[in-house]
Amino acid sequence: MLPYLPEYLHGMSVFSVCGDRVAMMYKKGLGKFWSRGVINGIFRPLVWKVGVMSPFAPKKCSRVRIIGAASGVGAQDAGCEDGPVAFHHSQAWNQIAHNPLLDWGKTLFAADGESHSRAARIADLCHHLADEVALALAENAFPLVIGGDHSIAIGTWSGVARFVGEPLGLLWIDAHLDSHTPETTYSGAIHGMPLACLLGRGDKRLLNIGLPGVQISAAHTVVLGPRSYEAEEMAFLKEQGVRIIEREEILRRGFADCAREAMSIAAGAPAGFGVTLDLDALDPELAPGVGSPEPDGLGVAEVRNALRRMSGMPGLHALEIVEYNPDRDRHGVTAELISDLIGEVLPAVAYRNEK
Repeated sequence: MLPYLPEYLHGMSVFSVCGDRVAMMYKKGLGKFWSRGVINGIFRPLVWKVGVMSPFAPKKCSRVRIIGAASGVGAQDAGCEDGPVAFHHSQAWNQIAHNPLLDWGKTLFAADGESHSRAARIADLCHHLADEVALALAENAFPLVIGGDHSIAIGTWSGVARFVGEPLGLLWIDAHLDSHTPETTYSGAIHGMPLACLLGRGDKRLLNIGLPGVQISAAHTVVLGPRSYEAEEMAFLKEQGVRIIEREEILRRGFADCAREAMSIAAGAPAGFGVTLDLDALDPELAPGVGSPEPDGLGVAEVRNALRRMSGMPGLHALEIVEYNPDRDRHGVTAELISDLIGEVLPAVAYRNEK
């Protein structure tokens, strides 16, 4: 059952898939018209074949392929380099590892640091990560990348862009804007630069990994939940036309309403979209195992609900969960959260495989 569909159908462009043909229809107020009873009754067989503002029908995925990107090279606290391996060996992973829809693929590591610069090591890792992500998509798997600091996003979304052949939409859920360049950075930490790199601005070694030029469409990119950033980052993203939904707006409008807008913008990209979740977007009391915690973050339940909705949307190519730092976790709470987030994706994959 998909009781959440009416929440984001209201007033949006809707695609109904009939066989191999895609017909677009627009019906203002559709969400109000389709009551939950109707969704679960007469029209329920068609519900999964409905998506928001995207020409992509949900493809049949063989399984969710976990790809570890074990790097802390881009961070000030390198503890997140242990995140993927620590999670893979955790009780939280063991509780879901038996699921036939899950497959832990490769865990990638950054090159030795003695003879390479930080940027060169990150570039090398991101090239390999892009290859793995593109390969997973080519094999009809759903890539779910676990990091590792957020600089790995350069590789993840470059790989998706290479596969689809054009810039995609991206929902970036984060406490930070991650949009510095080498000229504006205060810390020099590359995990504060990946979104700018994906938009075509940054160290040349970190650009053009998937496609020549930009990897994501600025018009279909949203940063949701930032609460700590520098003016230079904000100016750059506004110049690019990226939608930024800050904490103050979320408090005023409510998370659910903001998340619906963010989803519709990202999913409107003709090439489909992706979601990257930096765990520091969440309140550190609920997700302590992060390298750059910021107070007053998002709630776990609301983010899980949003991810559940997004996982069923046509055009979603991949999910990324980053900045897990096991050194800062308390009693495995954050590892359990990652397991729960993975669990939100599985029902959508299972349903697609039944079709």
